[in-house]
Amino acid sequence: MDELLWAGADAQAQALRSGAVTAPDLLEAVLARAAALSAGLNAFRVLYTDSARAAAREAQRRLDAGERLPLLGVPIAVKDDTDVEGGVTAKGGRPQFPPAAADNPLVAGLRAAGAVIVGHTLTPERCLWPFTESLAYGATRNPWNPSRTPAGSSGGSAAAVAAGIVGAATGSDGGGSIRMPAAATGVFGLKTTRDLIPGQAPGWQGLGVPGPLSRAVADSALLLDAMTGADSYRAAVDTDPGPLRVALVWTCPMGRPPMDPAWRDAVTTAADRLRALGHTVTEDDPGLGPRPTPQFITRYFAGVAEDVDALPHPEWLEPRTRRIAAVGRRVPAAVVGWARRAEAGLHARLAPFLDRYDVILQPTWTRTPLPVGKLHGRGMITTFLGILPLMPYFPTWNVLGMPVATVPVGRAPEGLPTAVQLIGAQHSEALLLSLAAQYERAHPWAADRPSLVESGGA
Repeated sequence: MDELLWAGADAQAQALRSGAVTAPDLLEAVLARAAALSAGLNAFRVLYTDSARAAAREAQRRLDAGERLPLLGVPIAVKDDTDVEGGVTAKGGRPQFPPAAADNPLVAGLRAAGAVIVGHTLTPERCLWPFTESLAYGATRNPWNPSRTPAGSSGGSAAAVAAGIVGAATGSDGGGSIRMPAAATGVFGLKTTRDLIPGQAPGWQGLGVPGPLSRAVADSALLLDAMTGADSYRAAVDTDPGPLRVALVWTCPMGRPPMDPAWRDAVTTAADRLRALGHTVTEDDPGLGPRPTPQFITRYFAGVAEDVDALPHPEWLEPRTRRIAAVGRRVPAAVVGWARRAEAGLHARLAPFLDRYDVILQPTWTRTPLPVGKLHGRGMITTFLGILPLMPYFPTWNVLGMPVATVPVGRAPEGLPTAVQLIGAQHSEALLLSLAAQYERAHPWAADRPSLVESGGA
């Protein structure tokens, strides 16, 4: 059973279909590991134990009756910004709304595919930060090095997957919030094309989208099929991508920022591995320059203000969250309109580049994610000054609404994983999944197990 927990959602689905394990037994193993690691990891805000057990029993009844669905009986975690029927969605802070009357369509799609929803994973308040810490729920820790953050804002989901509690989980990404935790914890993450997943209002003026995090590429493909109602993404994992033209892009809106050697080496290593797989990798620059930055900042601050203003009790929020909202309210509507319209110009500028290349390869972090507590309870300006040098390679792709896969590569000196981004044109998720799966077959990462789990006895 321990090996099956590490195997990921796709392997768990196959084991359930074959009768090698029952859905209730698999769920109990998940719940036991979550309990064993709760103090050291703090990945979940709440486990929906009773409803999950009922769902696992029903899944097993259906399996015994011969029914087959892609995720039937597979335990899946949900980030705490997405409604689960009967549960409170806290979004990293003191709960402001009653229990949800219905599942978010994304969760409904997972249930329709047979998934067992096990709980809500932790996030920083209102999903604002690249670390998962809040005054309400404390700090989530990185399974590879408990002194470091698993990043954020989907840090609880990433930690739960990296620790082998669940094979896959949902996340969301408004400025790197799937990709940063995936890179920090050594799991696969996929930021989706804006509006790909039905029933989701893109957050923060169109910056935010949902997506999966998982131990293996196939796991994320299964979730994406369920989230979208498609049946093609899992098939893409087993499809050879063919020889691709890959642009290695070192530049970002900050130019070419300083980077720790381990994170720079991850990019060059990935480039060499892609060449060995038959792809052409060429250093190039799409020429976007600093243009995405003012568009991102405008949409981020205005979007946070809209989010906070919709709450019944904004006074319950952390001081720095209220401060961001206060700044956002001062952004004129005309400036927000400009930022949304200007996106078309960025796409036009990028189009010739995407005609020459199939995929863009870029760094993730520029240096090791922060120590736990480094910015706990600090003010807005101090927090921004502490995080912005770490993450310049992420926000551009939220402005453009393009899909991005985060692929693990190696290890940094602190024991943390390293990773790279693979960026594609809009709606190129199948291509990214195919390429990432090809890379994974040649350079697998899921067999590695982090120190926190080994020392926790789970």
